[in-house]
Amino acid sequence: MSPVIAVVAKDFRLAIRAKALALGFDAIGFTRASLAPDARTRLRAFLTAGQHGEMGWLEAHAAQRAHPQALWPEAQSVIALGLNYAPAEDPLTNLTKQDRGNISVYARHRDYHDVFKGMLKHLAQFIVKTHGPQVKVFVDTAPVMEKPLAQQAGIGWQGKHTNLVSRQHGSWLFLGEVFTTLEIVPDTAHADHCGSCNACQTICPTNAFPAPYQLDATRCISYLTIEHAGPIPEEFRTAIGNRIYGCDDCLAVCPWNRFAQTSGHAKLRAREDLTAPRLADLALLTDEQFRKKFTGSPIKRIGRDRFVRNVLIAIGNAADPTLIPAAQSLTSDPNPVVAEAAVWAVARLAHFP
Repeated sequence: MSPVIAVVAKDFRLAIRAKALALGFDAIGFTRASLAPDARTRLRAFLTAGQHGEMGWLEAHAAQRAHPQALWPEAQSVIALGLNYAPAEDPLTNLTKQDRGNISVYARHRDYHDVFKGMLKHLAQFIVKTHGPQVKVFVDTAPVMEKPLAQQAGIGWQGKHTNLVSRQHGSWLFLGEVFTTLEIVPDTAHADHCGSCNACQTICPTNAFPAPYQLDATRCISYLTIEHAGPIPEEFRTAIGNRIYGCDDCLAVCPWNRFAQTSGHAKLRAREDLTAPRLADLALLTDEQFRKKFTGSPIKRIGRDRFVRNVLIAIGNAADPTLIPAAQSLTSDPNPVVAEAAVWAVARLAHFP
């Protein structure tokens, strides 16, 4: 590349970075529209081992996920972007509230896909208007390996819990990308700073990490409460505790979170009714009530039956006999998965005085 072209490319970065920060993004980096071989190797090993469970789309679109240009052949560069969603309080404190449900931090507010994608589109429009390339925007619903791309772009590194870690934002970053035909000088990939720490490995209630930097999703509480459709295997039910949608344990315990500032994005502030909701109230939601309560929330996509199944598992773990009526009322639920979870919960609670 000639010196003249290099200067122009640097100008692209400065203008795009400034616009991204003005739009409210908290992190931005640039990389080539390609992935390092080790990222593809890890994906292949994950799928071969069957650790993706029922998430068939991961295998169905593996070729596109492993090669960004298989997703869009014209792409030359990827602009990786991060949005801070750090909570105001430690989410682990909810785990001791037996009569309350614990919802993963990312799902306590508006669906971040909608918020993030709107911001990405604004940035993409700016890039097209000022520089004239083609662009495509992606959040994690597309077959994109956003974490390795973000590491290549210098935003952070993939920690031992397999999620991205940032020195500024800890483990609390939503990730999205703008693919573009524009050739942009890439940032330097971020180095790994996990060191000897294994806090995220040891805190996992279901031992979902067979080794550092490896996740067996079929053992992960986030997978079990969100992606898994059938009865939750009994070997994991006690460990789930009161987690009714997702799990933040491995994220929340990361020491790098001490540098994270509470998210300033109004649309990502936790709804009060989703911070520590009463299990007894959630168990009695009808389908209509469920859809109304979770309109605009990522929780809505799993449906009432799967959600109430999770609530019943939490009720069974609550050691609170006053919750028996709520569980008892669902033992004949039309959905067999819900009914089975209710029977299990009642049997569990019967052992407490």
